[in-house]
Amino acid sequence: MFKTTVKIDGMMCGHCEAHVNDAIRAAFNVDKVNSSHSEGQTTIVAEEALSEDAVKAALAETGYTVLGVESEPYEKKGLFGGAFGGGAR
Repeated sequence: MFKTTVKIDGMMCGHCEAHVNDAIRAAFNVDKVNSSHSEGQTTIVAEEALSEDAVKAALAETGYTVLGVESEPYEKKGLFGGAFGGGAR
């Protein structure tokens, strides 16, 4: 799995966040997408790393400006950090 962080200019409110999230979901098979207008970014978790060109193309018609895209490996963490067993019961 990969986490892709997209820096976006132009999001001003929750409706903007939803608009970006919907565009990402329509273009990619994602496990999770979350946008923050206050941070100016969208975080995407997907099986594959998303290329900068593909993300820019997906958001091209939304009216927002993609300032940068970074992808890194992502490991899902369980409720207890994925560590079960051991410890007192």
